[in-house]
Amino acid sequence: WRRQATGTTAEILGSRALARDIGARLHMFRGDLKEELNHYHSRGQAIIEAFVAGINAYIAETERQPDLLPIEFELLGITPEPWTPAIVISRHQGLVSNLTRELAYGRAIDAIGSGEVSELSWFRPGNPTLDLDPAIDGSLLTEDILETYRAFRRPVRFTPDDIAVEYRGNQEAFNRLASLIPSELDLAEFGDAIGSNNWVVGGSRTLSGYPLMANDPHRVQQAPSLRYWVHLVAPGWNVIGGGEPTLPGVSIGHNEYGAWGLTVFGQDNEDLYVYDTNPENAQQYRYRDSWEDMRVIEEQFIVEGELAKTSMELKFTRHGPVLYEDVANRKAYALRAAWMDIGSAPYLASLRMDQATSWEEFRDACRYSRLPSENMVWIDTDKNIGYQAVGVSPIRPNWSGLVPVPGDGRYEWDGYLPIEDLPHVFNPEADYFATANNFMVPENYAYMNALHYTWGDEMRAVRLAEVLGSGRRHTLVDMMQLQHDELSVPARNLVPLLDGVTITDTRIAAVRRQLLDWDFVLDQRSTEAAIYVAWERQLLDRVKKLFIPQAVQELLSLNMKRVIDWLSAPDGRFGPNPLDGRNALLVDTLSEAISHLESRLGPNMTQWQYGDARYKHALIRHPLGAAVRSDLRDQLDVGPVSRGGYGRTVNNTGNGDNQTSGASFRIIADSENWDNSVGTNSPGQSGDPDNVHYRDLFDLWARGQYFPIFYSREKVESVVEQTTNLEPAAASFVGR
Repeated sequence: WRRQATGTTAEILGSRALARDIGARLHMFRGDLKEELNHYHSRGQAIIEAFVAGINAYIAETERQPDLLPIEFELLGITPEPWTPAIVISRHQGLVSNLTRELAYGRAIDAIGSGEVSELSWFRPGNPTLDLDPAIDGSLLTEDILETYRAFRRPVRFTPDDIAVEYRGNQEAFNRLASLIPSELDLAEFGDAIGSNNWVVGGSRTLSGYPLMANDPHRVQQAPSLRYWVHLVAPGWNVIGGGEPTLPGVSIGHNEYGAWGLTVFGQDNEDLYVYDTNPENAQQYRYRDSWEDMRVIEEQFIVEGELAKTSMELKFTRHGPVLYEDVANRKAYALRAAWMDIGSAPYLASLRMDQATSWEEFRDACRYSRLPSENMVWIDTDKNIGYQAVGVSPIRPNWSGLVPVPGDGRYEWDGYLPIEDLPHVFNPEADYFATANNFMVPENYAYMNALHYTWGDEMRAVRLAEVLGSGRRHTLVDMMQLQHDELSVPARNLVPLLDGVTITDTRIAAVRRQLLDWDFVLDQRSTEAAIYVAWERQLLDRVKKLFIPQAVQELLSLNMKRVIDWLSAPDGRFGPNPLDGRNALLVDTLSEAISHLESRLGPNMTQWQYGDARYKHALIRHPLGAAVRSDLRDQLDVGPVSRGGYGRTVNNTGNGDNQTSGASFRIIADSENWDNSVGTNSPGQSGDPDNVHYRDLFDLWARGQYFPIFYSREKVESVVEQTTNLEPAAASFVGR
C-alpha cells in the first residue's frame, strides 16, 4: 500500500514497475496537506496523524521483534518503512473509471459514428451528445494514451523472481497459474454487472415497526480481507462497522443514533483533454489564443537492479497531469480529475458520518464525501429512513463528458454540483428505498452532464423492488435471505422466449422443457442453473457479434436490458425473417451450451451442478500465492468453495467461473435494538495466515450465514476472546 501510494514499487520489483510509479506520482495529491486532512473531520489532522503514529509504532516494534512482521515482508525479503499522512490520503485505490470509457467511446465514434454508438449503448436518460469536436482527430485516439493512467491503477503482480529464494515457487507452476487467473475474472463484456446493494425499510414495512438497513458492497474478493469489523469507542465516539486497514474510522456501520450503508452512485469526475502543442516548443500547448507552458516537475526513481536513479519529467497543464505526448502529430493528452482536488481520499470523510446524531447531521457529513460517488442510505432510532447521493460532480455547461474534448478553453467546468442538487429523499412515501448501481435520477434531471449516462444494469434493482415492495412485513431474517437471493431476472425474461420455438433435436427439446419448468434461481446445486448460465454466455457472445461491428467489439460492452429488448422484439439484424432468425439463434446457442457443458462436466446431465468445482466456485488467491512454493500457496490462498448466483443476482457473485468480486462484507442493522444487528466478513478478520481468524469466517460466508454484531458493552463483554491493553508513552486525546 505505502509503495503504491508513494510510487516506489520499482525499488523492489524492478523496471517493470517503473510505469506504475510514474503514474502514481503523476496522479498524487499535491495540494495543501493541512487543508486536505482537516476536510475529513474538524480534527482530521490530529486523527490521521495519530493513526499514522500507531502504524509507525508497530513498525518500530517489528524492528525489535522481526517475528511480528507480516509474512509478506519475509516472503519478499523486505522491511516496512514509516508512514506519513500523505499515504493515508492517497487516491490510487479510488473507484474511478470514466476516463477509459471516454477514450473507448471516442475511438468507437471515429470507427462507426456517434449515431451507431448511441444505438448500441444504453444511456440513461435520453440521447446525450456524443459527437467528437471537429478539432479532435479520432484516428489519433489510441490505447497508448491511457497507459500511464492504467499502470498505477492495476493490481500489483508478483513473480517468483520477486520472492526470497527459500520461498520461491517454480516458474512452470507460476506460468500455469498466471494463465488461469485471467479466465477466472469477470468477463469484460459483463463489467456493468459489478456493483453493490443497499436498502432501508421503514417501520410500516417491518414486523417490529422499526427500520432496518442492509448493505453488501461488492468489491474484489481478496486475502487478507479487504475490510474488517471494528468497534471504536472513545469520548465522542461509539461506532461499529466496516473499515479498511489503511484508513481510520468506519465507512459502513452504525453509532448510537443511526446506521448507514453505501453503494456506488454514478458521477463522471474525469475528463480527457486533447491539446495542440507548439511546433517550436513541445512543452507549450494551445489555450484560447496563446501558448501556455506546461508545469514540469522532475522526479527521481530508484529501480531495483540499477545503480543510478532514474530521472523523469512529470508534466501538467492547467487541467491536470499530461498522460501522453504524441510528438509526431503535435498532440498532448491530459486528465482533469475532480478526485485530485481537496477532500477526495476514498471513504475518509466517513469520519464525520461516524459521529452523526440525526439525519440532518448525517446529510451535512455527506457533503464532505467526494470519492467514491456513493448512494448513502440511513436509518435512525427515531424511525426515519433516508437516501443521499454523494460525491464530486463537475458541472459541464456544454458537453456530456462522454468523449474527449479539446483543452483549448472551450470546454471548462463550472464548479461542482452542490449536495442539495444531488438526488436525495427523506422518509419516502413507499417507506423503503433500495439502490443497486442502477439509474437513480428522474428522466428530466437538470444536471446529467455532471453525473453520467452509463449506469449499471437494472436487474438487481428490479428484484429488490419486487421483494421489498411486496407488502410483506419484513424481518431481519428476510433481509438475510434477500442479500443471498439468487433469482435471475434475465433468465425470467429470456427462458420464456424458448417456448413454442421449433426444436428438432429431442435432447435439446428436453433441455428446453427443463428450463421452462425451472424457477430461475441460480442455486449452486441446480442443473438448470448450470445450463442457463452456459446458454446466457453463448447467447450474449452471439448477440454481441451480431449487433456490434467487429471494429468496435473491444470498445463497446453489452447492457443486458438492451439484449433482452433486442431478443424480445427481433428486427432485421436477425435476417430477412427476424423471428425465425431469432429463434434459430436461441436454439443454436442452447445446443452450443449443452456441448460445452458435456465436455466440461461430463456426458451425464443429471450430475451437472452449477456449483461444481469446475464451474462456479470461490477461490481467493493471495497476491503472492502464484509466486511462492505450493505449501505456502496453500497457506495463503483461501478456498475453493461452491457458489451460486452471478453478476445479475442480488447475491452478486460475478460473471466469471471463479467469484473474484462481490460481497465479502455484509451488514444488516436493526434500529429497534442495535445488538440484533448481524454481519459477515470474508475470509476473516486477521491478516496473518497462521492466525485462526485469517480464514475462519470463509465457510460461514459461503453458507450465507452471519455472526452477531453486538454493540452494548454488556453484550460485547459477554463474548470477549482476548483483551489487549495498549499503554501510550504520552497521553493524547482526539475528541469530537
